[in-house]
Amino acid sequence: MFNRLLKTQCWGIVLSCLIVLPAWAEAERYIIDIKGQHAFVQFKIKHLGYSWLLGNFKKFDGEFNYDARNIENSDVSVVIDTASLDSNHAERDKHLKGSDFLEVKKFPKAVFSSNKVVATGKESFDIHGELDLHGVKKPIVIQAKIIGQGPDPWMGYRAGFEGFTTLRLADFGITRDLGPASTHVELQLYIEGVRQAKQQTGGSEFFE
Repeated sequence: MFNRLLKTQCWGIVLSCLIVLPAWAEAERYIIDIKGQHAFVQFKIKHLGYSWLLGNFKKFDGEFNYDARNIENSDVSVVIDTASLDSNHAERDKHLKGSDFLEVKKFPKAVFSSNKVVATGKESFDIHGELDLHGVKKPIVIQAKIIGQGPDPWMGYRAGFEGFTTLRLADFGITRDLGPASTHVELQLYIEGVRQAKQQTGGSEFFE
């Protein structure tokens, strides 16, 4: 009788764990920390093959869903204000934003949305998705790595990542001839996100 009761209790505990487990495995939503200036979208391209031209986009936003137990259950989306390009030279910036390159008045946003995340190591992964740039949508892969995660001094929780990809300008309709050494641009993303708190309502969960 005692053994039967003990088995029943054990099975009850197991079933309770199985019911709770899916909630543990859910990806958690993070908002990219733009206000705190802890996120950066940078680019570099060779200048005549002799040096690097570096720049960044000052305005962008986005979010990601991060599952620490199963990275492949994660996703990310980023929207960049192309007119916020800054290469530390006003005249060059004007040229890069004009008809020879980004045409920011016609294409004010660049948008990346992931459709698959593939683990490549313990803390590294490839983010597959679609980039909409200069009116052209193309699949790209961002090689990413987890930098770290944990509580912050403001009673919140953060996670940070870095990502790198290389774009062929002509693939996105940017055909200005800059010479054979300058056909590709490298993008570097350094992202820190703030986890959004979950709330319970009517037996279901939603994010703030």
